[in-house]
Amino acid sequence: MRKIAVIILLFVLVSPAFSQIKFGIKAGAETTTVPTYELGTGANNIKALKDADWGIHAGVFLRLSLLGIYLQPEIVFATNTYDYNVTTSTGTQLLSQKFNKLEIPVLLGFKLGPLRINAGPSANIPISTPKDLINDSKFSDMYKGATFGYQAGVGFDILKKLTFDARYGGSLSKKFGDTVNIGGQSFNLDQRQPSFILSIGLMF
Repeated sequence: MRKIAVIILLFVLVSPAFSQIKFGIKAGAETTTVPTYELGTGANNIKALKDADWGIHAGVFLRLSLLGIYLQPEIVFATNTYDYNVTTSTGTQLLSQKFNKLEIPVLLGFKLGPLRINAGPSANIPISTPKDLINDSKFSDMYKGATFGYQAGVGFDILKKLTFDARYGGSLSKKFGDTVNIGGQSFNLDQRQPSFILSIGLMF
């Protein structure tokens, strides 16, 4: 949480440099590749019913603008539920895993006429631990602490009030490894599943 506090402090320090500051609320849906697991031995088997599934999200954002360039930090609650056929020595049953998290993306963008293009890092903070699908100690290690990936996408605004966005969310670990060091702080990168995010928002 100290790392998140450092990021928020940076917002406060840089905000006076921007000529326009707007507050907004947003909500939407996202389709995410269903997590797959290679856990357990012998008769244990975990098979997802779908390759991808929809979840929902809602949150708030700030847009700090200057000469067509903007910085947009957000705090968004997101929830997804995935279904699995789980086979153990006692038989096969249908089980679900529910993921609740806070997503905190920090997007840098610019405008091309009515179109906006943006990208930036995104922190992922688990709110609750999903139910273990099988009795395996590796499950509890998967959902600890904040991790970092990225979001990138496009959007447009209507009458400077209504805002629409379409983004792709992904992992940074394949390119940078499990951790990166910035300013003496170590940030854990995640193995998050790819997601496609659609949202609508209202600015004040």
